This record gives sequence, C-alpha cells and structure tokens, in this order.
Amino acid sequence: MGVQVNRGGKIGALAGLTMLAGSSVAGSAVAQSEAPPQKIENPVAVFSGLDKITGRIINFDVYMGETVQFGALQVTPRVCHTRPKTENPLTTGFVQVDEITLNNEVRRIFSGWMYAASPGLHAVEHGVYDIWLTDCRTTSKVPPPEGYSGPPVAEAAPEGVDTLAGPDNGSTTIVAPRPKPFQG
Repeated sequence: MGVQVNRGGKIGALAGLTMLAGSSVAGSAVAQSEAPPQKIENPVAVFSGLDKITGRIINFDVYMGETVQFGALQVTPRVCHTRPKTENPLTTGFVQVDEITLNNEVRRIFSGWMYAASPGLHAVEHGVYDIWLTDCRTTSKVPPPEGYSGPPVAEAAPEGVDTLAGPDNGSTTIVAPRPKPFQG
C-alpha cells in the first residue's frame, strides 16, 4: 500500500493554474478597493540638531517656508507630511539645508526628503552639526513668522491640559456604567 504523488501531471498543472488565476483575481480586487494612504500636510516640522563640539542636542520647531539657523546651518522645510493616527506612521519632510561658510557665503549642502522613522537614512551630517527630522505637527509653542502662508496652524491646547481626556464638565461624581441586559 503506497501513497501516490502527482509530480507535474496534467491534473497538478491544471490545479496550479486555477489556484494562480484565482489568487491574482482576488489580489487585483483587493488592490482596486484599497485607497492610497492619506497624507496630512502639517505647518510645523520638528528637528533635532546635534552640536558635535559641545555634545548638546537641541529640538526646534520650524514653520513651512521659514528659515531657522542652527549654528552655521540654515534649515528650511518645504513640506512635512504625516498620516492619520489610524494608518501606519510615516513622517516625511522635504528640507533644504544651507551652510554659511567662513567667507560668509551660503552653500547648499542638502536638498531632499527626510524620514523621521529612519533618521540616519537622510540626515544632514556636517563636520560640526547633525540635523534630522523627528516629527511634523499642526501646532507649535513658537508663533508663526510674519506673513506665514503655509498649511493652517491648529490652536494649541493650554499648558497642562490633556486633550485626550475628553471634556471636563466640572463634575467630580463617578458615573457607574449601566448594567448589561441578561444574556441567556
């Protein structure tokens, strides 16, 4: 009594083609129904900068189109995208970085995309300074520059207020949940 195995016969080939065709139809149906991930355009890019001489790391906010100087570098974000909280996080920004040389000349040392999830991938590495994108935000404690015309800035929550806690109606009474109906 032996087990019979079909190795490449007509039946095996036909079954394989049927399975392949079925999976490609199902795969294309899924691909057609999926919408591309939504990008949120933010008005503020958050950077970290390292001064290699002092060893100090500084976090700073920069509005889109605004130029901020960090040591001898000038950082100008052009766009900063995030995804909705329901999607996989992906924070990207298109950034231009210029260096002010000892002769007081401005020289572009970086122009490209930075990814917050992979700071070492496209960070600016300079002899004295390093800069990388850490986040994009809709608010900042720093007021927007005069004449700012980028994406709308959301109103910041007051200091010490937890925006995820829900509305505070001033009541200190704890409300017990309603009992569930009997399940039988």
